[in-house]
This record gives sequence, structure tokens and C-alpha cells, in this order.
Amino acid sequence: MRQPRNYLDISSLPQRFAVFPLARALLLPGSRLPLNIFEPRYLAMIDDALTDDRVIGMIQPHNEQPPGGAPAGIGGLDHPVLYNVGCLGRLVSFSETGDGRYHIILNGICRFHVREELPVTTHYRQVVADFTQFENDLARQDAGGVDRPALLADLKIYLEHNQLSADWKAVENTPTEDLVNMLVMNCPFELPEKQALLEAQSLRERAATLMTLLEMAVASASSPPDTTLQ
Repeated sequence: MRQPRNYLDISSLPQRFAVFPLARALLLPGSRLPLNIFEPRYLAMIDDALTDDRVIGMIQPHNEQPPGGAPAGIGGLDHPVLYNVGCLGRLVSFSETGDGRYHIILNGICRFHVREELPVTTHYRQVVADFTQFENDLARQDAGGVDRPALLADLKIYLEHNQLSADWKAVENTPTEDLVNMLVMNCPFELPEKQALLEAQSLRERAATLMTLLEMAVASASSPPDTTLQ
């Protein structure tokens, strides 16, 4: 395993890497995502990443797939259409279970646009990435524009409506950027909503979108059922 690298600017980021398509599994810059790897193609992907730069791009399969199913990929594997934006992560923890699975943790580095998907002989997919639009991901984000009290109020209502509990003292002590990203990664939103949160240009925009989604979820749960006769 190579030694960790510090990426100071987007020119130091690898331009070609494997991608792991996984619905509703968001990785954000500066955040950590634990994953349980068991499919042979992705076990091979992790093996290769460990001998190279230890990076993987997390990306979601698009919510709209071609009629009649996705086209077959190399080796007959499913090859779903992907969203155009994902997030590059670095392997910072790795362990192997007795039954051959891998438990890994990815640390988010920077979001990317897919510039090109490469023709490959591996069973996992690889892309050429463009980080230009997201170069600010490499620095800590300014939380000054986030309405933190409103976010906490929306979160409390959302938890109550869903009969969920949280360590509220820990929530209140969590820095705003970490809190927003943690909620974005863990709240059970639909795939397009998750993608909108990922693609938000700033922390302020992401927090505003998050609050809107929390409010919509509560409003939807509170609405009476439609009893209109057809």
C-alpha cells in the first residue's frame, strides 16, 4: 500500500480512475464513507486501487435508464447509465473478512465531471475526470452563509415526524460543514435528490437544498391521503 498523498490543487489529482456506481451512496469532500465490498468485480477494483493511488470515484447510476434495460457491459455485466458528477475518494482504511469481503473507508477528496468513460478490459468501469468546476473542494468550505438555527429546527422536526432519535448534544457541537455533509450522506432521500445535493456548488446552497428536502419530507408525511374518487 502506498503512503498517503496530500492533494493541494486539482493538477495533482489523478485524471483516470475506477468508478463505483452505487445508488444513494454519496461521498462528499472531507467526509468519510464506509463500504462493504463483496462483488468480485469490485473486490478486483479494490485490489488494483491498493497497488496504485488508492483512489476510487463514487458515482450514482442515473435514475432514468434506457428502455428495455441497461446495455450489457464488458463480460456481460450490467452497464447502467451514470450521472455526470461523482466524488473522488481515497482508501484510508481496509480490512478483509473471513468470508472474503472487504470493509473499506473512503475519504472524500474532490467532486468531478465525467469527461469520458474509457473502453477497458477490467470488469469495473473507469473514467477520465475533469475537476475544474470543483477546485474549491480541496479547501475547507465557508459555513458563514448557512442558516444553522433553521437547519437544526428543520432537522428536529424531521426526526420527530419519523420517530427517530439523535444525540442532540453531539449534533449541536458538530461543525456546520461536517453536520451538513453528514446529513446529506445519511438522510434517506431519493436518488435525484441525493444527486442535487452532491452537485450543489457551495455549502450554503447544499444546506438550503437540504432544508428544503427535510421540509418537503415532513409536509408529505403530514398530508392526508388522497381519497378522491376516480
